[in-house]
Amino acid sequence: MRADLIVGIQWGDEGKGKIVDLLAQKYDAVARYQGGHNAGHTIVVDGKTHALHLIPSGILNPKAINIIGNGVVVSPEALIKEMKQFENLLGRLYVSESAHMILNFHIAIDQAKEKLRGSKAIGTTGRGIGPAYSEKVARQGFRLGELRDIDKLVAKAMEYFEQNRAVFDALGVECQGEMSLRAELEEYAAKLLPFLANTTQMTWKLLDEGKKVLLEGAQGTLLDIDHGTYPFVTSSSTISAGACTGLGINPKDIGHITGIVKAYCTRVGNGPFPTEDFGKDGDILRQNGHEFGTTTGRPRRCGWFDAVACKYASRINGCDTLSIMKLDVLDGFEEIKVCVAYEVDGQEIDYMPVDLENVKPVYKTFKGWEKSVGARTLEELPAEAREYLDFLEKITQTKIGMISTSPDRNDTILL
Repeated sequence: MRADLIVGIQWGDEGKGKIVDLLAQKYDAVARYQGGHNAGHTIVVDGKTHALHLIPSGILNPKAINIIGNGVVVSPEALIKEMKQFENLLGRLYVSESAHMILNFHIAIDQAKEKLRGSKAIGTTGRGIGPAYSEKVARQGFRLGELRDIDKLVAKAMEYFEQNRAVFDALGVECQGEMSLRAELEEYAAKLLPFLANTTQMTWKLLDEGKKVLLEGAQGTLLDIDHGTYPFVTSSSTISAGACTGLGINPKDIGHITGIVKAYCTRVGNGPFPTEDFGKDGDILRQNGHEFGTTTGRPRRCGWFDAVACKYASRINGCDTLSIMKLDVLDGFEEIKVCVAYEVDGQEIDYMPVDLENVKPVYKTFKGWEKSVGARTLEELPAEAREYLDFLEKITQTKIGMISTSPDRNDTILL
C-alpha cells in the first residue's frame, strides 16, 4: 500500500484542512510531516468550526490514527492547549519522539529578530518556528523524546544558554532560569509522554499492513525553503518531497498526490505576489472569502489566480489532480482574471523565474457568474464557472479532481 498526499499549491491557506477532513473519513491514518503551529487548518462540519494548528485534520474521524511526524516542530504548550478540544486521544494521536520542540526562548528570539529587520521583515508569525528549525540544523535542538530524562534535558538547556548568552544579550532576550525551565518541562512531560512514539516505524507498519494512510503538509509550495519565494518563505520543505524526510518514508511509498489551490490567490506576510489586487476587487475577495489568518488573524493579501505559479507548483509536487477551493467566492464578479504569463524586462515568459519581485502579470479575462455556492455536481455550476475551470485545467496541465463551493464538508464536487 502507498500513502496518498495532500499539498498546498500556493502560499498556504488554500483550504487543505477541508479536503483532508473530507478524505480522512476513508483513511486509517493521517500523518502531518512538516511545519509547526504557524499552520492553521479550518474545518467546518455540521456548522461547527474547528481550528487546527498541529493536530492532523483526520482527528475528526473517530476511527483514524493521527500522526505528528519528526519533520514537525512542536510547541508543547500549543499542542497541549489544542488537545483539550478533544476527548480520548490516547491511541488516536501519536507524536514523533524525534520531533523538535519549540520552547519559550525560540519564540522570544523569533520576535526579536523580526523586529530588528524593520522594513525588511519576513512577516513570520513570531511563534518560534524559524529558530527551532535553525537549532535543529545546527544540531543544538531539543527533541520531544528528551522529556523522558528531565535532569539531562535541563542541564543541556542551561549549557545551551551559557554558550549562546552573547546572542541572547544582543537580541535583548532573557535566558530562562533553571527552576522555571524545569517546572515547564516537567509539565510537558506529564502531559505528552503518553503520546510519544517512533512514528517512522508506525508509518511503515501501517503501510506494510495495507492500511490507507493520508499525508498532510502545512503552508504551501510557494513558501518552500528551497523552491519558494526566498527569503519570504517558511523554514521547512513544504512540497511533496518533504513528506519523505518529515516522516521517514521513501518516494516509492507515496501514491496519489492532490494539490490544493484556491480559485484565486492569497498571501499572508511580506514577499512578492504578482497577481495581488490593491483595489476594490481585492477587498471583495478578502471579505467574501473571510481571508483572515486562522493562526494570526491577520488580513490576507488577495488577488487573481496565477496559472504560471500553479503550473510550476503542480510539476514540482508531481500532482495527479488539483482540488479547486472557494470557487463560490468568485460569485458576483462581472469579470474574472487569470494570470497566464509574466512580463519581465519587456519580455513575456510562461514559466516562474527565481525572482518574482519585478514581474508583471499578463491576464486573460473571463466573464463572471452569479451563483456557484453550495453546488454539489458539475451540472449545478453556471456555464461560465465551468468554462473557467476547464481553462484552469488546460493551462496548468493538471486534471481537476475536486471543486469546493462552500466551507461545509458536503459542498464539494467530486470528479
